[in-house]
Amino acid sequence: MKSYRILLFLVLANLFWAGNYVFGKSIVETMTPLQMTVSRWCVAVCFLFPITQLIEKPDWRAVLRKWKLLLVMSVFGIIGYNFLLYEALRFTTSMNAALVNAMNPALIMLLSALVLRERVTAKHGVGLVLSLFGVLLVLTKGQLGQLLHLDYNEGDLLMLLAILVWSIYSIVGRRAASIPPIAATAVSALFGLLMLMPFALAFGAFDFEVSRETVTGILYMGIFPSVGSFIFWNASIREIGASRAGIYLNLITVFTAIFSVLMGQSITVAQVLGGLLVFAGVYVTTRQGTDGKRSEGNPATTTRG
Repeated sequence: MKSYRILLFLVLANLFWAGNYVFGKSIVETMTPLQMTVSRWCVAVCFLFPITQLIEKPDWRAVLRKWKLLLVMSVFGIIGYNFLLYEALRFTTSMNAALVNAMNPALIMLLSALVLRERVTAKHGVGLVLSLFGVLLVLTKGQLGQLLHLDYNEGDLLMLLAILVWSIYSIVGRRAASIPPIAATAVSALFGLLMLMPFALAFGAFDFEVSRETVTGILYMGIFPSVGSFIFWNASIREIGASRAGIYLNLITVFTAIFSVLMGQSITVAQVLGGLLVFAGVYVTTRQGTDGKRSEGNPATTTRG
């Protein structure tokens, strides 16, 4: 039952993040990345602390004793990734950003092996290849030769930096296993806001045009990807490790394609096939460790040394 709960958490986390791409792109023309980041986490903090107290009832003194670790998580996951993502969306499309994001699982797997010494198995590799191939089919509509002709602009390069920052956040998050996941997210978000506030006041982060579109976008980004995704992601990587969880990040691209269809765009056979391959890759990776003896959530099943 725990494995299905983690599966649900990872699917929902990436579903909400896919919406972050869509809403982020829709309001980046009227708000700066700084305004979007600050507004998003102002909303999130209002929900995170009550939810933390209601569900986890943490020992806040014990949590704050880990302030150095939480500060690092804040710099990379709360400030760095989000600012770079929204800055990238100023110059590139949400689909191009999703294409670059497809490299994230491989980067997390590599860093996990180097830093955490997590064991990379053959099934990990097969799942990764299947998912990445599926993502490329979705994005190129079956014309894989287009990959050789993509014009990587400033936004694409910023997105590369963003996924590097997120990979580091995921590795650091694995070290925060002793901190309740919602409490860790809440305190990290608060630290991020405190660090951003001087810049927000200096550069007018709260001076933007209020419209139905901006309010909807901010509320969505502040509640679903900021609260839901971060809680689900942090809880999941503690159970199965950063490298196994990372393969699910490819679902962002599939969900982005689904959102595109809901917005009136057509879907092709190649996109359907690509989506199935992504899910197949996720399934193969999830099945890793189910053969023979298995200890779900035991660090010994995902790391060496």
